[in-house]
Amino acid sequence: MLYRNYDLKNLEREYSPSSCIDDISVYLNQYVERSHKATQLAEQQGSVLKNLSYGDNADELLDLFLPTDGNTQKLQVYIHGGYWQELSKDESSFAATNFQRHGCYFAVINYSLAPNATMTEIVEQNRRALAWLFENAQRLGFDCNEIYLSGSSAGAHLAMMMLQTHWPDYLNSAQAMGKSNLVKGVCAVSGIYDIEPIALTYINEPLQLSTEDIENFSPLRHDVINHCPIILAYGEHETAEFKRQTAAISALLLEDVFEIPERNHFDVIVDLADDDSWLCQQVFQQMAVV
Repeated sequence: MLYRNYDLKNLEREYSPSSCIDDISVYLNQYVERSHKATQLAEQQGSVLKNLSYGDNADELLDLFLPTDGNTQKLQVYIHGGYWQELSKDESSFAATNFQRHGCYFAVINYSLAPNATMTEIVEQNRRALAWLFENAQRLGFDCNEIYLSGSSAGAHLAMMMLQTHWPDYLNSAQAMGKSNLVKGVCAVSGIYDIEPIALTYINEPLQLSTEDIENFSPLRHDVINHCPIILAYGEHETAEFKRQTAAISALLLEDVFEIPERNHFDVIVDLADDDSWLCQQVFQQMAVV
């Protein structure tokens, strides 16, 4: 057996979320269409700042959607999934309109993808993006102490890595004083929290994960140094390994896990666009948004 009683074929199936659905393109098209609609509406309203640069790399951009009904001065930051090698911010703004209508700012982070970037570089880019948002909060209009984070799949992994960050290393000295955590709450959906099995499958071909990478970038192998409320969830129709990984991180964090009925790995996160959904209500409750 290669890993936890799985041979290679079965392990690769367990870490292929599309094995639980008929056609992945249906969900990817949904990301594209809903994100395009949200961005187009925001452009018409003048309620989005596109392609804000948070670093020197051409990929280091983010879009910031502005509140359209009231202003809570709270920011929800979304980190997209795609196994660290697919998608971008342009397919990841599907929930923006919902948050805007509830008086929130909504940011989507773009980051470089494998094989053009290593896991080290990807994690570092997301850290720089959050630090940039924190440092520019006053200028952009939101409260630097009201930054919340959500992510799906690889994005959930990156969100958890943000809680294992020594933030003073990323901030200027004045703002770093006494600031150990930039994140007030996290929603991690269908995440991967130990990347060892990824390194054993075809998914690793563009990633080229080293033994050191597995140790450094597996949230399950480290204590969280930045504590905040965390929502952990996954869809009913996901593989046993994705469910196990979430159960394992929940045990480490002493947090509850929620299985969302009638959802799979790809459509579960789209519930953030629906303020009647359980997932969105949990996030709004975490943010204290009505």
